[in-house]
Amino acid sequence: MYQGGAGSALAFVDIATRFFVTLLDGFTLRSGDGSEPRLGEMPRGLQRLVAYLCLSGRPARTAVAGQLWPDVPELQAQSSLRSTLWRLGRVAPGLVETSGGALRIAPGVHVDVHELHAWGERVQRPQTAAAQVMVPDPALLGDLLPGWYDEWALLERERLRMLRMHALEAAATRLAEAGHYGAAVQAALLALRADPLRESAHRTLVRVHLAEGNVAEALRAYHRFRQLLQDELGVLPTALMTRLIQQIDGERLVAS
Repeated sequence: MYQGGAGSALAFVDIATRFFVTLLDGFTLRSGDGSEPRLGEMPRGLQRLVAYLCLSGRPARTAVAGQLWPDVPELQAQSSLRSTLWRLGRVAPGLVETSGGALRIAPGVHVDVHELHAWGERVQRPQTAAAQVMVPDPALLGDLLPGWYDEWALLERERLRMLRMHALEAAATRLAEAGHYGAAVQAALLALRADPLRESAHRTLVRVHLAEGNVAEALRAYHRFRQLLQDELGVLPTALMTRLIQQIDGERLVAS
């Protein structure tokens, strides 16, 4: 759903930031000076509007009303949107901008999901220099709006989860190629913590250990994954994973 690119995401917080919106690990809204008067107790209706706009770029008012009030007639949904915008303007003036028939979060508002997008895109971009690849800030590792069951939130939660998983695996690979093995292992383990059964993350960890020359660690990682699969799903690793271990055995035979 997010429509901004890397250029629209904020990699740092400017001192002129008017608001901070957090959607990962739960919704919070803080004013730019770091205080949190009234904002932390916003009604869920206001939270849903802010969250949807943070994730949607610049949607039309009709689209916003339809998504946030899908079970009522269009005129009633439009009326609910107008009322919610009015209430939001009293609690957090300047947070949302209206332009013609569209709405958007105002420039200068820091949104953690935008920062996650910027990191994910930067890490996976081939032309990004190795020095710019890093493990993400811990604040970017949480789930999107846990406990929210709106369809748009569920879809975006899964999309962001997949973005983060692919980016963590890419970061681990790039860091290992640059010789930053400790950070590479950390990135791979973060991917495993998010999804312990994800084979591509386990393969990435094995490759990092092999790149560093830690054959014993690579074998331990493989056997832990193999046992986990058998215990949880009753299946074996794929041929892609098995070939990594066969490669180790082949190199041992050549060395002997």
